[in-house]
Amino acid sequence: MNRLMLSLALLAASGCVTKTKYTALENDLERTVGERDAALQQAARCAEDLEAAGKGRAVCDERAAELDREIQRQAAAARANELEAQDLKSDLKTQQELLARLLKDKNALKSTIDETRAALAAAAAREREAARRVAEYKDMLSRFKELIDAGTLQVHVVDGRMVLTLPMDILFPSGSAKLAKEGREALLAVGRGLATIPDRKFQVEGHTDNVPIHTAAYPSNWELAAARALGVVRALLEGGVAPQRISAASFSEYLPSAPNDGDANRARNRRIEIVLVPDLTGLPGYDELTRLSGK
Repeated sequence: MNRLMLSLALLAASGCVTKTKYTALENDLERTVGERDAALQQAARCAEDLEAAGKGRAVCDERAAELDREIQRQAAAARANELEAQDLKSDLKTQQELLARLLKDKNALKSTIDETRAALAAAAAREREAARRVAEYKDMLSRFKELIDAGTLQVHVVDGRMVLTLPMDILFPSGSAKLAKEGREALLAVGRGLATIPDRKFQVEGHTDNVPIHTAAYPSNWELAAARALGVVRALLEGGVAPQRISAASFSEYLPSAPNDGDANRARNRRIEIVLVPDLTGLPGYDELTRLSGK
């Protein structure tokens, strides 16, 4: 542009430039100046835009750095949460296993407590039954004290049953089932005593020694023992025992109380035993036995 102005000045000085040419040159000058100013303005705007872009990039870089730091923080927090979750899961599993053991122990303890209670109840029932049987035995001794003291009657327990034993020699003559007078009187006294015992049943058992018998009335000791047992039953009925509470049985020579190796032992084996039939209702497990029997 400076060269253009210099040219205009030289042309004007030489007087060789027409007005038209001068005007054209002047117009070119103005246009060139305008273009220059426009270019300068555009350059200024570009500089401003460039400066603004630089600032924006710096802001973006800072924001990006901030976001990256946030991402790292969130990642660290996520890892921490994952580790905590793993710890909680492990703790939960441990607690579940502990709970399972506690429930198992509780069930085992409950079972043990139930078994202990059942055992204590059974023991108490046995103790009550034992006390009842002891009291019954003492009562029997008291009821028949005179006959026991006279040697006519013995009271003892055999195979868990209470047994009243009368020697055969005071009841029947040898080889006979006919009651002797002394024996009859003893049995009437026993009958009166038994009749006062409530809710008990009695079985009269006849026993002999091993000396065989072969008569028309008694082909063997079976018949002799049975006849003697029935004779005792009749006497006890006369003494007051209810007929539905008494029965008879024969054991012949096959349930001796002593070896048949002498007169004294054979005399012991010739006997009448009045057995108190066991009452199972007082025994532990009676209800279960009743259920199993279908009644």
